[in-house]
Amino acid sequence: MNKLDILVIAAHPDDAELGCSGTILAQVSKGYKVGIVDLTKGEMGTRGTPEIRLKEADDAAKILGLSARENMGFKDVLFLDDEAHQLEVIRVIRKYQPEIVLANAIRDRHPDHGKGASLATHACFMSGLRKIETEYEGKNQEAWRPKFVYHYIQNNYIEPDFVFDITDHWETKVKSILAYQSQFHDPSSKEPESFISNPDFLPFIEARAREMGHRIFKTYGEGFTVERMIGADDLFDLK
Repeated sequence: MNKLDILVIAAHPDDAELGCSGTILAQVSKGYKVGIVDLTKGEMGTRGTPEIRLKEADDAAKILGLSARENMGFKDVLFLDDEAHQLEVIRVIRKYQPEIVLANAIRDRHPDHGKGASLATHACFMSGLRKIETEYEGKNQEAWRPKFVYHYIQNNYIEPDFVFDITDHWETKVKSILAYQSQFHDPSSKEPESFISNPDFLPFIEARAREMGHRIFKTYGEGFTVERMIGADDLFDLK
């Protein structure tokens, strides 16, 4: 059985680690099964190669304790939120049948992030339509719609709808990010500097996590936006 509790959909390898790996670690520590589907291999990235990125993603998956990770092989920068790509994402949603999907930021500096968010949103809804037919391993798949879709906040500041406390998992989050050795600051590297290899980038990631944590009176946090209103039946469930 491939079923996951939570499926993270990410435009590039390292999006999930940067955006929501603390939340992933917290949920895994509670016994939930979490997986990541990377849409592209990040082949348009300034540094490294697709092969290196895949190896780094596998290393990060071990650090995060994922139950599954796969790469869709869509074209970096050039993939679209269209029928062909939607059907592929529907197939993977029906394969894993997650209750919750965590997806890219709804808008961001990198246009793939907004596209990835839109693609995930549309595919999650369409996956619940039984008249859209897909197959996996030669068998027809059943319709499946996740109960919730939440979007993690990435580079650009977006006012969060809720913040998840990741204080206990901060150090391991950092380890999962640093699994992508080819992408971040290395003074010995002869590759050209990129937006994320600038030595100020990782301190920015910590500052953002501290900012989010500060909003909920914790040390570190990760912010999310929601697609529909969150409900509760006990006020003491609200932190």
